[in-house]
Amino acid sequence: MVLAAGLGTRMRPLTDHMPKPLIEVNGKALMDRLLNPLSAAGVKRLVVNVHWCADMIEQHLSGRDDFEIVFSDERDQLLETGGGLAKAAPLLGEEPVFVVNTDAFWGSLSPKPFLDMAGAFDPDQMDELLLLADTQRCLGFAGAGDFTRDEHGRLTRHGDAATAPWAYAGVRILKPQAFLSQPVEPFSVAWRIWGPLVEAGRLHGLPLDDFWLHVGDPQAVKDAEMWLMCHGE
Repeated sequence: MVLAAGLGTRMRPLTDHMPKPLIEVNGKALMDRLLNPLSAAGVKRLVVNVHWCADMIEQHLSGRDDFEIVFSDERDQLLETGGGLAKAAPLLGEEPVFVVNTDAFWGSLSPKPFLDMAGAFDPDQMDELLLLADTQRCLGFAGAGDFTRDEHGRLTRHGDAATAPWAYAGVRILKPQAFLSQPVEPFSVAWRIWGPLVEAGRLHGLPLDDFWLHVGDPQAVKDAEMWLMCHGE
């Protein structure tokens, strides 16, 4: 599933008349910087939720023939990260799926992180597996970090600590049936879903072995373009 329904408020004015997934970084849409390695990893079917400038995203994706694409339409109501998954859950099937944000990517654009995650996901031990970026090896992320990780890969929030070493890198694997019981209403996964999973030891993380670029605002677009130019793109 590709999360493409957000308003992109932090990216304004670039998103006044364009959805954030189609903002270009060095001539390539943010969305395509994730879809290309997904395709290379062997993914064949996408469910894409749409809201803001939905027609533009649908038109952009009509040019791709490497995926079967199904849209989850949120034009009537923006459902946030959790509600969007609850609405789309019947379209996702019963097997674990990737869920992908469209505002971050890794420098190499290799399919390896997707392949590594697919190999590491153990449904007996975890309900979600998050790709994690090292906060000391990234660009465009100014937060305190999201998680600490134990030797078994289980995640906890940093609690009273000032910082945490790992940031959620915008890709995860989850069991879609877990969202079938959730109401189709706006809510965030960060607290309603991840909180209980942390308590149960069922939220795991896999470190990204690559440089991570988070592109959340217009300055981050410029910074990412500079990084890419300096590294040969």
